[in-house]
Amino acid sequence: MKTSVLIVDDEPDVRRSLVDIFSDEGYAASGAETGGEAIRLAAAEGFDLVLLDIWLPDTDGLQVLEQLKAARPEMPVIMISGHGTIETAVQSTKLGAFDFIEKPFSLEKLVITAENALTISRLRRENIQLRERFQRESHLIGTSRRIATLREQIGVIGPTNGWVLITGENGTGKELVARAIHRLSPRSGRPFVDVNCAAIPESLIESELLGHEKGAFTGATERKSGKFEQADGGTIFLDEIGDMSLNTQAKILRVLQEQSFTRLGSSRPITIDVRVIAATNKHMETAIEDGTFREDLYYRLNVIPVEVPPLRERPEDIPLLANHFLRRFSGSGNCDGTDKQLDADAMALLQHYAWPGNVRELKNLMERLAIMVPGPRIAAADLPAAMREETDTSAATAAAAGGLDEFMAPSFSEAVDRFESHYLRTKLREFDGNVSRTAAAIGITRRNLHRKIKALEIKAAAEQ
Repeated sequence: MKTSVLIVDDEPDVRRSLVDIFSDEGYAASGAETGGEAIRLAAAEGFDLVLLDIWLPDTDGLQVLEQLKAARPEMPVIMISGHGTIETAVQSTKLGAFDFIEKPFSLEKLVITAENALTISRLRRENIQLRERFQRESHLIGTSRRIATLREQIGVIGPTNGWVLITGENGTGKELVARAIHRLSPRSGRPFVDVNCAAIPESLIESELLGHEKGAFTGATERKSGKFEQADGGTIFLDEIGDMSLNTQAKILRVLQEQSFTRLGSSRPITIDVRVIAATNKHMETAIEDGTFREDLYYRLNVIPVEVPPLRERPEDIPLLANHFLRRFSGSGNCDGTDKQLDADAMALLQHYAWPGNVRELKNLMERLAIMVPGPRIAAADLPAAMREETDTSAATAAAAGGLDEFMAPSFSEAVDRFESHYLRTKLREFDGNVSRTAAAIGITRRNLHRKIKALEIKAAAEQ
């Protein structure tokens, strides 16, 4: 579809000339003689760009500009006039005009200005779309008690300036938690700068964090600001802080304590104001005992500790996560576009797998299945053999250890249903049939427990 341009000018020769020029440049160009006609056309056809004259026979061009921007703030408008003044130009800019060009104008300049306006408008739209997509994709998914507790922590921590140390296994979503905290903070409008301490070579990490001056070392051909400087006023996220060398830890501790530093090759101190969120997959107390992590840095970072639970400790969230990723990847250009769904046996296998790679592993598996499995149905046989074998071995071991022959069934999902029915009946009896107390004790929501009770046809004595 061609980019559409509306030319609004009361001079027929100027209007026709501009329509012809933009048509020759590949645009779908239309003309309007009056402000009223321009407003009607813009409302009906939704142009990508408007070139608007100040002097119109029926109204002031500035009034038309105001109405156009009120209806579609994202649409760029370029003002043109043969009687322009500095005051008019300033006023049009305040009302949202992209630029103000005086007649007689250079046609080349007008076309270039139009291209720039359209480019900036496109970039703004893409930025908004990316932000909306990021907001959709960067929220914590799950209804388990562990995730509910984590959300509550984020809600309390976020609006403060407290420093946070996030712990958890690889793939659990520590960066997701860090970004959620930043979004709720007073610094949300300022930068969020992430640093993967494990990915930067030891020889470069000081330069990456603190920056350097031109000529500070071989290869430093220009001045470079470091991550701390880039994060000024916002948040710096030090991911995998436990992999930082002792030498670098000492330098970072000083920066954190003084909130100032000097670039490599400079003697001028730079003062910063940053909120620090750090994350690690290591047991920090063990690292301190082993002498691989400074105790003073640990206590400086560990103002507010947050633990992100591994996926195996919240199996009730796996269906939500799996379906979320499947929807995303089924609509991507990497697969056949078919909406994929996991059948009951496949979902049961996912919920009983240990997930050493956590949410990242689940996400990657869903992408693979969305691409590789033909048709809409994903069965247990489509899952990796190692996953099926591990789950089958675990189930057999549990049955042998507990004498659970009664749970053996023709299909895996039926065996799971039998076990869940037995488990929930036992727990409900333990709490005298009280659904709310049982749900709290076993770590699921009251609503989910009600759903299970109904699906498995279990009778509960108490509903409060």
